[in-house]
Amino acid sequence: MSKILISGGTGLVGKKLQSLLKSNGHEVNILTRNPKKSNEFSWNIKESFIDENAFTNVTHIIHLAGAGIADKRWTEKRKQEIIDSRVLSANLIFQYVKKLKLKLHGLISASGIGYYGAHTSDIIFKENDAPYNDFISKVCIEWENAAKQFEALNIPVTILRTGVVLSKKGGALAKINTPLFLSALGSGSQYFPWIHIDDLCNIYTDSIDNPKLSGIYNCVTNEHQSNISFTKILAKTTGKFLFPLNVPSFVLKTILGELSIILLEGSRISANKIESIYNFKFPNLKEALEDLLK
Repeated sequence: MSKILISGGTGLVGKKLQSLLKSNGHEVNILTRNPKKSNEFSWNIKESFIDENAFTNVTHIIHLAGAGIADKRWTEKRKQEIIDSRVLSANLIFQYVKKLKLKLHGLISASGIGYYGAHTSDIIFKENDAPYNDFISKVCIEWENAAKQFEALNIPVTILRTGVVLSKKGGALAKINTPLFLSALGSGSQYFPWIHIDDLCNIYTDSIDNPKLSGIYNCVTNEHQSNISFTKILAKTTGKFLFPLNVPSFVLKTILGELSIILLEGSRISANKIESIYNFKFPNLKEALEDLLK
């Protein structure tokens, strides 16, 4: 079995993923600022430090570390934190891998469908489409470039461009399933690419077990829900009242500032490439929500 080092292993996806990896017989090490368990190791990006014991016998690295995109308003300082938390952390890991001359079997990095930009269009974006020209796209471009540098060490790189992750505890669904969001946002016509956390974690584990799963993949379902259709299905699943009036765009812009754009805009994302090698457990939103909320 493999031994995997995870950055960001204490986050929403990281916790679920390390549990799944262990159940599949893999060993898991975690990079964290405050190690408490025997498989957790200290790192400090500002001080360019990683406990080298974290890399002992590691065969794969999964890079999940990154400040939450939607956790705070996008001040210039926060924007830089979002980028640095992804890029500088990847750079630091790269430096240690190079210094220790590790012969990794693979580097798997998170990215986002924000690569295609926060805008609504008629395009169904595929992995080979060009990036957009906005902040969220810039984040993903720099994030992916930081991962691709591992290829210079002859390490296969897999990049998973992820949509909104739906989970039982925490994450986007907990925020969406509130009175404010149980109504259409803005026009309601913007698309809402999503994935069940179980499917996402399965794709990560498949990236460890399947050498063919390298390159760039969109990690969303092929069910193209708009904001209003998603909200209607969510309200019906939970039995909650769906507010009949849309939340005006200016209200969200006033509350969230520039961050509001990720709620008010969104395009369809193709899952054809990932579906060619992975069978989704939850390709249907109704079934996904019933699994998570009932």
